[in-house]
Amino acid sequence: MHRLFVALRPPPDIRHLLTVAMAGVPQARWQDDDQLHITLRYIGEIDRPLAEDVALALGQVHGAAPRVAIAGVGAFDKLGRVDALWAGVTPHDELTRLHKKVDQALVRLGLTPEGRAYLPHVTLARLPRSAGRGPAIDRWRADHAALASPVFELGHLILYESHLTGEGARYEAVARWPLDRG
Repeated sequence: MHRLFVALRPPPDIRHLLTVAMAGVPQARWQDDDQLHITLRYIGEIDRPLAEDVALALGQVHGAAPRVAIAGVGAFDKLGRVDALWAGVTPHDELTRLHKKVDQALVRLGLTPEGRAYLPHVTLARLPRSAGRGPAIDRWRADHAALASPVFELGHLILYESHLTGEGARYEAVARWPLDRG
C-alpha cells in the first residue's frame, strides 16, 4: 500500500523563513525542511495499480503556477486541544482552483471527493495530546502573527508518498509535473 498526497513545495528562501519561526513550544514536533509543503489533496493508502493511475491522472492536470505569500500563523484544534501549528498562505483563489482540478481528476478514478473545506497552509509543528492548549502556544501565535513573506511562485505539482516512522512521517516526492509559468 502507498500512502499518498498531492502538494506544492515552497522555494528554499521561504522554507528558511518558516524554519526560523519553529521554536518556543514545548513538546512540539517541528517539521524539518523536507516536510514543508502546501497540501492540495490528501489521497490516503491505496494499492500500487491505483497509485499508478493517480500519477497518470495528475500528469493531465494543467494550471497556472500559483503566486502566493506566507501570511500569519494559526493552529488546528481538535476536541479542545491544539494538534498542529501552521503558517497561512494567501491568496487562496489560485490554490483553490488547482485543488479542485486535482480533486476532480482523482474523483474520476473512483476516489472519494474531498469532504473538508480547503484551507491552504504549511504545517510547521504537530503537538501530542498532552500539549492541550497552553500559554506557550498562545505566546507562539502572538509572536508570529505577523509572519509574512514576499510573493513566490509554486512551480510544480508534486505527488508525495508518506512513510510513517517512530519519529513521525517522512515524505518522498515520487512524481512532479511543472505548472504553467505566469
